[in-house]
This record gives sequence, C-alpha cells and structure tokens, in this order.
Amino acid sequence: MGFSFSDPIALNHKNTTALPNNFELLQQTISQCYLCDLNKSRRQSMYGYGNIHADIMIVDAYVSHSENEHNAYYVGRSGLSLKNMVEKVLLKRIDEVYLTHAVKCKPRDSKEPSTSEFESCKAYLFKQIDLIQPKIIIALGEKAYRLITGDTTPFEQVRGERVNFSTFSLVPIYHPTHLLRNPSLKRETLHDLNKIKSAL
Repeated sequence: MGFSFSDPIALNHKNTTALPNNFELLQQTISQCYLCDLNKSRRQSMYGYGNIHADIMIVDAYVSHSENEHNAYYVGRSGLSLKNMVEKVLLKRIDEVYLTHAVKCKPRDSKEPSTSEFESCKAYLFKQIDLIQPKIIIALGEKAYRLITGDTTPFEQVRGERVNFSTFSLVPIYHPTHLLRNPSLKRETLHDLNKIKSAL
C-alpha cells in the first residue's frame, strides 16, 4: 500500500520572488495577467479554488472549456468526477483542498498549451505552492506532471508514486477525463487515492 520514491526534482524559484507573498494580491495579479497571447482568447484567468492552507493541492494542466465557460471549478463531467474523487475517496470537502492549473487560462481552439504559455504561468504556480505549503501535490494526468516537474520519465512508471519535488511530495494520477474514456483504470486510481489518503 505504501509509496515508492523517485529522485528529487527541484522547484524552480526563478521569478517567484517578484510576486506578492499575500495570497489575495497574488490572485489579483493572476486575474489581471497579460503575459502571453492567451489573454486575447480567454474569458478570464482562473487562479484556483479552495483552502489556501490545504494539506492537498491538486494541479490540472490547464483550464477546460467548461471551467472557462462557467468561470467555476468542478464543472463538466470531468470536474464532477474529480469532485467525487475528493469527497468520496479522499473524504475531503472541495473547499478543504486547493485546486488550480499549471496554465491559468483556457488554451485557444481546445489545443494544449504551448511550452511558452506555461513558462508565462510557471512562477504563479510555484508561488502558490510556496504559499500553501501542501503536504501532497496531486498532478492530474501526464500533461500536468510534465509541466510541473519537467520530468520525461514514462508516466506509467511514476503514476501513483510519491515524487520528491523540492521540499514537497507530488503524486501523479490519471486525469478524470482519461478515466471517463478508460473506466477500467478507475480501480488503479482508487488505489492511488487511498495511498494519498493514508499518507496524510
């Protein structure tokens, strides 16, 4: 039932020192961000939702169409699936964990964000991690894991394992959208979530 560990991955603190150390001011900065071209097509920047002192921080790769349309989290089939994971398996309310994205805006034309677009957002994410100081970061899916860590290890080798990410523990799991398309993988994800719950 326990985790195995991989080699530590450094957290890049570059540019985070220029950001506010106050969470409310950081949220305002993210909301008013114009660092990349996504500001031309988005409805809004989405900084995150939940408890800023959470033990669990969940990081998705980027804002979905449903989230962008409703300016809300845990919406659409994938969002409701994630809500069930949090409430029914981790036994937490959604306002007890913190959910955010590596890229704070919806990509254009439902494409994945570019590396340069993530580079514009990276300092925001890492500052959020610094301020929240979660016990465990859950990376939703392969894309989120690669954006956060830069690690190119095959996803199946790290999925469900506890990765040492700077001074934090990060656990990549299958994305809810991937589970909706591949329901046979739900049992493995249940096992991963139970390991996370037991580690808190």
